[in-house]
Amino acid sequence: MGSFQIQGGHQLNGEIVPQGAKNEALQVICAVLLTSKPVTIGNIPQIRDVIKLIQLLEDMGVQVEQINDHEYRFTANHVNLDYLESQDYKNQASSLRGSVMLLGPMLGRFGTAKLPKPGGDKIGRRRLDTHFVGFQKLGAKFRFNPEDLFFSVQADKLKGCYMLLDEASVTGTANVVMAAVLAEGTTQIYNAACEPYLQQLCKMLVSMGARIKGIGSNLLTIDGVESLNGTEHVVLPDMIEIGSFIGLAAMTQSALTIKDVKFRELGIIPQVFRKMGIEFELAGDDIVIPEQEHYEIESYIDGSIMTISDAPWPGFTPDLLSILLVVATQAKGTVLVHQKMFESRLFFVDKLIEMGAQIILCDPHRATVIGLDRKNPLRGIQMTSPDIRAGVSLLIAALSASGTSVIHNVEQIDRGYQFIDQRLQAIGAKIERLS
Repeated sequence: MGSFQIQGGHQLNGEIVPQGAKNEALQVICAVLLTSKPVTIGNIPQIRDVIKLIQLLEDMGVQVEQINDHEYRFTANHVNLDYLESQDYKNQASSLRGSVMLLGPMLGRFGTAKLPKPGGDKIGRRRLDTHFVGFQKLGAKFRFNPEDLFFSVQADKLKGCYMLLDEASVTGTANVVMAAVLAEGTTQIYNAACEPYLQQLCKMLVSMGARIKGIGSNLLTIDGVESLNGTEHVVLPDMIEIGSFIGLAAMTQSALTIKDVKFRELGIIPQVFRKMGIEFELAGDDIVIPEQEHYEIESYIDGSIMTISDAPWPGFTPDLLSILLVVATQAKGTVLVHQKMFESRLFFVDKLIEMGAQIILCDPHRATVIGLDRKNPLRGIQMTSPDIRAGVSLLIAALSASGTSVIHNVEQIDRGYQFIDQRLQAIGAKIERLS
């Protein structure tokens, strides 16, 4: 188990380029299974979850050619369906949450798909009902074996239909869309997720020959086609990493430039950080954050305490609430952070409290943060990363704290942030990776 040793309290300075979006990459890489033609994908992040998914596809028989550090060409013309029965497949797929998105393209193209219960962050219940109910409405038969914990879906031919999703699940929508593009007839998906990464998947599928209308809305209409062609696609910069760097600059009183952010795709994220009192400018497509000694949380017009909560797009993404909570600890003012989606995602606040933060954990979903306005800096401690986003939040806290901190289990952070220690060292962070 690896660790980071961090000497906090140092200002950072310079430029940093966000990696390709993890959540988009996992979707579009799975989509290569929908065609036998070559698909080239650029700006792929070199992170654990993505590398493991690419290895899994290669073991399934997909030809994988790495063109450069961040560009791959995939050709799925000889997929080995027998591999789905192997213990190796079970071991690999069960350790990777993103493997769930193999189901839609496998079912759509081959009429069968099988998956062990997937792993991922332990942040609360993450049900898969939306995926399988959607497949069933397209005509697939669903089975779960409680003995070997395998899900399986099968269909001779999927048929288009109208469906109203019970939740606007991003991965659920992605899976159903990938199955529906090769289904017979027309499929309408209402209450569909409309995050930029889902839009990117749909645009990639259209470039492959799929017929999808309503991209960017919560009503998608898909006219099934017989087959799809190859294409070239470039992954967006990761909005979660961009938000993390905005929070990092504020906490460490640093002047940072975040390069090539695709600002129009960030939605409400910049606005929410401005509500926290963080200043920045847009220079071309770069976010320029000045050194800021103090930042003050806004209140509502009637003077009541600001509440920040997550919501389906175009609402605020739940993946940044952990970052926002840490940023609030050194702001002037008070904020209520309401994590609606996952009931275990705020439990890392006990480490922040140990570092000196003033936080009241109201219940599993809500925490009230009383900002210290830098009058009492956080202090370095030893801690363990419980998941990707909490791990980076603790890293940001450690970089702003006085003294030395050690974060264990940094493999969790590596799952979502590529070479984060090296990239932070390049802008002045005092961080060392320990074996």
